[in-house]
Amino acid sequence: MKPAAFDYIAPDSLEAAVEALVAANGDGKVLAGGQSLMPLLNFRMSRPAVVVDLMHIPEMSFIELRENTVAIGALTRHADIEFSDLIAQRLPVMAAAMPYVAHLAIRNKGTIGGSLSHADPAAELPMLAVFYGATIKAQGPGGRRDIAAEDFFVSALANCLDPDEIVFEIDFPVLTSHPGWAFEEVARRFGDFALASIAVSLEILEGRVVDARVAVMGVADTPRRLREAEEALAGVQGGPRTAARFAEVVRACVSPESDIHVSAEYRKNLIGALAERAFTTAWTRAVGAKP
Repeated sequence: MKPAAFDYIAPDSLEAAVEALVAANGDGKVLAGGQSLMPLLNFRMSRPAVVVDLMHIPEMSFIELRENTVAIGALTRHADIEFSDLIAQRLPVMAAAMPYVAHLAIRNKGTIGGSLSHADPAAELPMLAVFYGATIKAQGPGGRRDIAAEDFFVSALANCLDPDEIVFEIDFPVLTSHPGWAFEEVARRFGDFALASIAVSLEILEGRVVDARVAVMGVADTPRRLREAEEALAGVQGGPRTAARFAEVVRACVSPESDIHVSAEYRKNLIGALAERAFTTAWTRAVGAKP
């Protein structure tokens, strides 16, 4: 199929892009990499009157270290994140997850701002934003606002943006005291959306966990940070029994639904298995050995 007719606008500044959305009166869509929007247009699942193309605003594509924060422009492509030395050094869980984002052809075009705004509950970047406690920066006609990642995702394929707001930057805090980390994901085929995924990072002091970060996706209609699982790791030591207990806690924290791919029971068991593996890997890294 082909898209329904629409007006096309290619502004050269973020302010002009916002003005175009305001003029569209709620009937405009933002085009970044196009990897999510174009299929929706082609199948006529989305029929905007106006499409605002951001790709003529080059200053929205960057990866910068600002003290203990990595700032990423909304138009930064997945491939740029995947092969960034700065991301590998400062945000290792993100670096580990990026090869799982679709396929290389899509990563060469898709953008982080587009992925976050699309808010697919089985996409890696929304979960990473929640995991790191990222701040998503958006601009609208009333100015700019900072949105916590956990508040940004409302439900499956829905975010908290107003119709005339645009994401322009995402700030990721660096987990400087978390040397142990792991990312695990299972999909039906490599490059497909995940059936379930988990990210874990640990700070270890005198052989015990003193701080933990845990986030999951594919088991709810938004990515989730599991604070109950983080609290359960406080003071524990590594080992098979601890990993197994952690898996039980993670399973207890989620209530997935069945879909055309797998049953709810399968997905719940899967996230537990991934949690056990992720904890073991993160613990091993934290104590200084290779997993």
